[in-house]
Amino acid sequence: MTKITLEESQAERGAHHRLALMVGDWEGTTKVWFRPDELADESPCHGTIRLALGGRFVIHEYEGTLQGKPISGLYILGAHLDEARYQQAWIDTFHMGTGILFSLGDEGSTSGDFRVLGSYGDGEGHRWGWRTVVTIPGSDQLIITHYNIPPEIGEIKAVETVYHRRPRPQG
Repeated sequence: MTKITLEESQAERGAHHRLALMVGDWEGTTKVWFRPDELADESPCHGTIRLALGGRFVIHEYEGTLQGKPISGLYILGAHLDEARYQQAWIDTFHMGTGILFSLGDEGSTSGDFRVLGSYGDGEGHRWGWRTVVTIPGSDQLIITHYNIPPEIGEIKAVETVYHRRPRPQG
């Protein structure tokens, strides 16, 4: 098996090229569910995604509200070439408290989506899963969907952000 270089991954079909497609300023709507099929909140949001460390990673910083209260967050997404998998570290002012959620995913997805899975503790000794899927349906749209995975219940859609690229200033 041949190892791929960063430069090769940044080429047209590589994982780092796909990461770079997310770079930009975004605005959209975030929906939140605390229970299946019961929308708890829908509010505007905005975010910025930029390359970091020579295109090795993207950093997504975002802000919005949840039930009228401000929230903000940041995640770093990368493609680990030696392990052929995506990696993500996520922090925010609502879900994670003072923790960092680390997630891993198979880079081999043929869909072009970024899919990672992590877990967090519920404070009572149980681990819950948290799956994140980033989809790029077009050059000016980005969809980030999070699924909560409670023990013994299964996956539940928890958060969905639908972004549209902000127009670039003329001038």
